Amino acid sequence: MMHEAITALKEGRFVLIYDFDNRERETDLVIRSDTIRHNDILRMRKDGGGLICTAVHPDAAKALGLPFASDVFSRCGELGEKEGEIPYDRKNHSSFSLWVNHRETFTGITDHDRALTISKIAEHVRSAMNGGSLPPFGKEFRTPGHSALLRAADDLLDQRQGQTELSIALALMAGITPAVTVCEMLDDETGNALEKEKARAYGEDHGFPFVTGEEIIEAWQAWKASQSR
Repeated sequence: MMHEAITALKEGRFVLIYDFDNRERETDLVIRSDTIRHNDILRMRKDGGGLICTAVHPDAAKALGLPFASDVFSRCGELGEKEGEIPYDRKNHSSFSLWVNHRETFTGITDHDRALTISKIAEHVRSAMNGGSLPPFGKEFRTPGHSALLRAADDLLDQRQGQTELSIALALMAGITPAVTVCEMLDDETGNALEKEKARAYGEDHGFPFVTGEEIIEAWQAWKASQSR
């Protein structure tokens, strides 16, 4: 299924990524950011129902000046995230960065506005990964906004094994711009995360490949080894 997932992501189709039974136990709808359209946002908010976020490669995040939100809010006293506070990942802080709108959006929340913001984020990530040729990030984006940015850990899956790192690793293996938009799948009946088998069935019904964190890590390790030869 990994080959199908890599192909789907490369072609701008959705992939379902389930993390781990001992972590969040969540499945995310995942799609490449540089080809995202307003109807993709519609599917995420209707069929996913969680938070729509865009994961960014750590090198691009550094080049663009995107901080971790935990570092920013640590200066706000009790509001800041405390070390070891996240129950599913005691060793790492969350990957949240800024929330932004592209300056050409109106409210920023519509499907069209979010698709515009996300596609423009991907343009800046591509530029940053290739040495930078676009204006500074702040020239095109403003914060606060309606599109959440996630900054992947510096060492990716060797450091943190969240949906952020899993999706960026998949993007690198697919050879696409490492900016990926994700949304957790929630269960309308229970109000909890959609169960793994229900998410798998959804993928089968819609032709979306379903892969687990274990499968991605195994493929990632093999891919890294092939890159070093």
